[in-house]
Amino acid sequence: MFKNVIVRIPSKTVVEGITSADEGKPIYEKALVQHENYVMALTKAGVEVTVLEPKEEFPDSCFVEDVALCTKHCAIITRPGAESRRLEAELPDMKEALSKFYDNIEQIKEPGTIEAGDIMMVGDHFYIGLSDRTNEEGAKQMITILEKYGLSGETVELSEMLHLKTGVNYIENNNMLAVGEFLTKEDFQKYNLIEVPEEEAYGANCIWVNDYVIVPEGYPTVQAEIEKLGYKVLVVDTSEYRKIDGGLSCLSLRF
Repeated sequence: MFKNVIVRIPSKTVVEGITSADEGKPIYEKALVQHENYVMALTKAGVEVTVLEPKEEFPDSCFVEDVALCTKHCAIITRPGAESRRLEAELPDMKEALSKFYDNIEQIKEPGTIEAGDIMMVGDHFYIGLSDRTNEEGAKQMITILEKYGLSGETVELSEMLHLKTGVNYIENNNMLAVGEFLTKEDFQKYNLIEVPEEEAYGANCIWVNDYVIVPEGYPTVQAEIEKLGYKVLVVDTSEYRKIDGGLSCLSLRF
């Protein structure tokens, strides 16, 4: 069960966020409302939410998931692969927020790069996607740190997605949402794979929070499949974040 969540309010510069999507720029006011609704959904799922102030100098800084991995035993500050985001991991208010919850805070060092959008937690095991943002060295450092605390990790090759969790997400109880290249990965065959149709690929990025599954708005097949499994579903519109390659998991640290 998760007790705590950290989020960061999007800044006005969110409209300049890194993107590979061809969907236009996000509308700041709309992104703000969507973020508020996201926080409300998390609160409904029974967690305490720590809200950090916006950082205008970092357009992507609302995607807090990428700058730290929060485990049962430690927090690990990452070293983002996107150079424009590297200093986000050093922001004092994030380190301060993490230090309120963790005695043990570790850090990934150069030349390793890793973004936690590439890390999927399944119990005490962590799958780490090797992507344009996460390199072998970053993954190796991360696994070494995890093992120090009695946890484990392994790498997963990916070729089509920005981040691992863009296309595969564990929603507890042996259930895993997957789309595209992740449906055939040998690593994931032991789970109950819920196939996400290509036309709803963005909907693969759902998050489990204390028996609720938060689902992005506009992906009816995904929502129906999750409801069929007996989960309570909360629907949140993240259309403005989709424009800058972001989804539900990217917007929070959950622990």
